[in-house]
Amino acid sequence: MEENKEKQRVCVTGAGGYLASWVVKFLLSKGYMVHGTVRDPCDEKKNGHLKKLEKAAENLQLFKTDLLDYEGLCAAIAGCTGVFHVACPVPASRSVPNPEVELLEPAITGTRNVLNACLKAKVKKVVVVSATGAVIFNPYWHKDQPMDESCWTDTEHCKSIQNWYCVGKTVSEREALEYARRGELNLVTVCPSIIIGPLLQSTLNASSLFLLRCMKDASDTMEDSYCPVVDVRDVAEAILLAYENPEAEGRYICSSYDVRTQFLVEKLKSMFPSYNYPTNFTEAKDGLKLNSEKLQNLGWKYRALEETIVDAVKNLEESGLLNKD
Repeated sequence: MEENKEKQRVCVTGAGGYLASWVVKFLLSKGYMVHGTVRDPCDEKKNGHLKKLEKAAENLQLFKTDLLDYEGLCAAIAGCTGVFHVACPVPASRSVPNPEVELLEPAITGTRNVLNACLKAKVKKVVVVSATGAVIFNPYWHKDQPMDESCWTDTEHCKSIQNWYCVGKTVSEREALEYARRGELNLVTVCPSIIIGPLLQSTLNASSLFLLRCMKDASDTMEDSYCPVVDVRDVAEAILLAYENPEAEGRYICSSYDVRTQFLVEKLKSMFPSYNYPTNFTEAKDGLKLNSEKLQNLGWKYRALEETIVDAVKNLEESGLLNKD
């Protein structure tokens, strides 16, 4: 993006969320003026941390709206050069009583609303945050071949296992890229894996709950599942890189380490031995591998897993969300 960033006005959807908060923080630090969409700007528990960010007082404006409120989104996006569509409900488990209302409608209709609002506002560039959940659930992909941007989740397979989150992510990302293919929007997508690292907000998100389970559920038998991870700060930097680099196009897998749950637990235990870690794990299944080479070729770098773990655990300790047993 060639314009002076100090004069650029951009919008971040779901600004109070885990990843979006870091995107807002980095945008403010780089001189952008930021519009953030939130359900309730007055909810200090969910959004108070945004107002405390450096430069927030002068350069951050919060808009009361949600993904199903098209007019509200139009108001938030009006006058913006770029849009970062980060908002999407992330379930803490696959058990969702009403997936159509809780997951599919916000993901699919919500993305359509955001993109149509971008068209109306003549936004110059859009970054849509998808997930590797829109990549990895493909039973037809050769198991020894690393999954790259050409691999797409099979939505019928996901419906059969009731993985509605990945259905929503896959459909909404495909539709977003179709806007780019039609030439209606300059749009790229970023597909992060399981995001871990320090929180800016005071409320727990799904991946932080997963970390807590890894450190406190000794009586539980955990599935030794495929667990690709990436630092929240590295994802936020990837999103800004995809926005600012004029060569960025299409979709980008954003994942740092292909690990398993048991490996992650053992790594946590070696660094923070005083917690009550699970000791029983189900047998591991064949592993997958993600390929983030396309993003790295754009200039993306990621930090060491140990740094992410230390910062995540210390953050949970300092916030009182993780107490030693």
